[in-house]
Amino acid sequence: MQKMKKIVFILVLALLLGSCAEYHKVLNKGKNTEKYQMAVDMYEKKDYKRAIALFEKVMGPYANKPQMERIQFMVSDCYFQTENYTMASYYFTKFMTNYPESSKVQEAAYFSAKSYYLASPKYSRDQEDTYKALTAYQNFIDKYPKSELLEEANKDYAELNRKLQFKDFEVARLYYHREKYNSAIKAFETFNEDHLGSEFKEEAYYYTFKSTYELGMRSVLSKKEERISDALLSHKKFQKTFPESEKLKEVDALGLKLQEELVKTKELLATISQK
Repeated sequence: MQKMKKIVFILVLALLLGSCAEYHKVLNKGKNTEKYQMAVDMYEKKDYKRAIALFEKVMGPYANKPQMERIQFMVSDCYFQTENYTMASYYFTKFMTNYPESSKVQEAAYFSAKSYYLASPKYSRDQEDTYKALTAYQNFIDKYPKSELLEEANKDYAELNRKLQFKDFEVARLYYHREKYNSAIKAFETFNEDHLGSEFKEEAYYYTFKSTYELGMRSVLSKKEERISDALLSHKKFQKTFPESEKLKEVDALGLKLQEELVKTKELLATISQK
């Protein structure tokens, strides 16, 4: 049995070495037709990395030939399958430009967007690929409203949009935690204007109120009355917008403190004005 296993191993190894030698021979010295055929074979066998090397060799010679349409799509897919999403999006987009009437153009449009989606980083980093993915998905959704890939495209689009919303929300919340309350208020107000219907809307209103509360309570006397009045307006806005909120008890308690502080502030200002 052991002898049989050794024989099988040797045969497999010999085949692999022979295959590898043949690959390098064709890659380096083979005719373009041989490179093209081997590239297609590699692609069909899902040996994408070696297929890429071969396809790159023949893209120039086949530039104006009918096979180029097939080559460009397979190269795009090879990069996608090997998780090189930057190159995949580049080639899929190029394919769409070069072959707008191709039967594969819808698939290319989707995978161009998907490549940007998969390249999109965590929310705290630069979101250039996220914006590119949103644009690509929107173009796909508009152009192919009956596509069987539409549901997946809409799902990815919503996820990317949520990421951008969360990034903006976190930036605003960071101002709050750093006690930069004026900046926090402006950031949360901008967030609510830019992201209507966001799932973070209640949190944004909550932190807007908390920021106005802290700003009012900590303010110098000359600005305190105005800022506390602004905080009370923010309190009413939260009450009206989220009457069933679990945070309402806390918000109402802080609202009472604001009212008490406003009374004290007015009394103090009146005393000072009489002197």
